[in-house]
Amino acid sequence: METQRRYEYISADSHIVEPPDLWEKWLPREFLPKAPKLVKDSEGGDAWQYRPGTPPVPLGLVTTYPGRTYDQFKWTGARYDKVNKGAFIGSERVKEQIIDGVDAEVLYPSQRTMRHFMLDDDPEFHKAGIQAYNNWMAKEFMAADPSRLIGLAQMPNLGVEAMIDEMRRAKAMGMKGVILSSWPSGAPTLTVDDNAFWAEAEKLEMPVSIHLGVASKQSGKAPVSTGMMEGQGLLSTGAKTIVGYACAGLDTMPNIIAETILSGLFDRFPGLKFISVEAGAGWVPFFLEQLDDRYFRNRAWAKVELQMLPSEYFRRNWLVTFVQDFYGVRNRHAVGVKNMMWSTDYPHHICDWPYTRKLLNEMFSGVPEEERHAICAGNAVELYKLAH
Repeated sequence: METQRRYEYISADSHIVEPPDLWEKWLPREFLPKAPKLVKDSEGGDAWQYRPGTPPVPLGLVTTYPGRTYDQFKWTGARYDKVNKGAFIGSERVKEQIIDGVDAEVLYPSQRTMRHFMLDDDPEFHKAGIQAYNNWMAKEFMAADPSRLIGLAQMPNLGVEAMIDEMRRAKAMGMKGVILSSWPSGAPTLTVDDNAFWAEAEKLEMPVSIHLGVASKQSGKAPVSTGMMEGQGLLSTGAKTIVGYACAGLDTMPNIIAETILSGLFDRFPGLKFISVEAGAGWVPFFLEQLDDRYFRNRAWAKVELQMLPSEYFRRNWLVTFVQDFYGVRNRHAVGVKNMMWSTDYPHHICDWPYTRKLLNEMFSGVPEEERHAICAGNAVELYKLAH
C-alpha cells in the first residue's frame, strides 16, 4: 500500500544516471558483450562507452555535488565516487530530496542510454535493454520509497504490440506512466497503426511523456551524442551547445502537440494525457493563439474537422513541465494553471540543488497559494494518481 502523504513540491521532471552495476545485475548475460561499458574520460572521470571505437559519454553535466558552482560546470572529470549518490541509488535520492525540500520526483532515464538499445538492429537486445532499465527502476531504485520516487517506464520501439506489452508490465510493477521516444508503430509521424496503443494507454490511465521529441528508427541512426556539440559556421563548439540548450524542445514540441491535436487523436481517445517534458511553458499562449487562428481560417479547405478548438484539446489533454520559467509563471492563466507542472531536472546541471526553494520562491512570488500548489504538486498528484 502506498504511503499517504501531503505533497507540497513534486518535481515533474527529474532524472537518474545508470549505476555502474546496472547491466551486470539486470541485463541477461548473453547481452552483456554489447552493453554500455564504464570507461574513463580524458580527465580520468567516469564515462559510458556505448559502442567500441566511439567517444566516451561523460557524467559531468548530468550529475551534481555539494558546492558545485556555475564556473565549475564541465563535461569531463566527474566520478561516481564523488557526485551525489542519489543520481543512481534510491535511498540516497530520498536524503537529497529532503535536503532540497522536495517531496517527490517523477523520474526519467538517460535518453542517450535508451538510444543505445533502441537503435540497435537486434530486437532482442533492444527489448532486453529497455526491460533491464524498467526492472531496475521499478524493483530497485523506486523501492527505497515509492511515494517519493515516481518511476516512468521507457517504451521500446519494436512495434505497437511490444509497446503495449511493456506498458502493461510497467503498470503491474507500479510505474505511473510511460515515456515515448518514438511513435508506437515506429513511423516518422502518427498513423492509424498507433491506435491500439492509445486505446490501451487510455484504458490503463497511463500518461504519455515526450521528452523534447520523438524519432523514428529510419531517422535515428546517428551515433549517440557525447553531449559536446560540434560548432558550425561562426559558432564555436561551446556556443553551439548553448544554442541547443536554450532552444531545447522549441523546435519539436509545438509540432508534436499540433500533430496530436489536428490528427483528431483526442476526439478518438479523449481520456489520453500527454506531457511535454523540459520544453518550458512560456511559449504556450502564443502557440495556442496561432494554432486556433490557423485552424479556424483553414479548416474548410484543409478538411480538418474537430469537435473543439485546438486550444481546448491542449487544456484537456496536454500538460507541460518547466524548470526556470518566470515568464510562464507570470502568464500562467494564459498557459493554463492546470496544464503546468514545475520541475527541477535534478541532477542535471541546470538544477539548483540544494537551493531549489530559493529559486522556487522567487519564481512564484505573488502567486496565490492555491495556484502555486497546483503547479508545484497538485497537478502531478492528480495526473499520476498519487496517494495523498
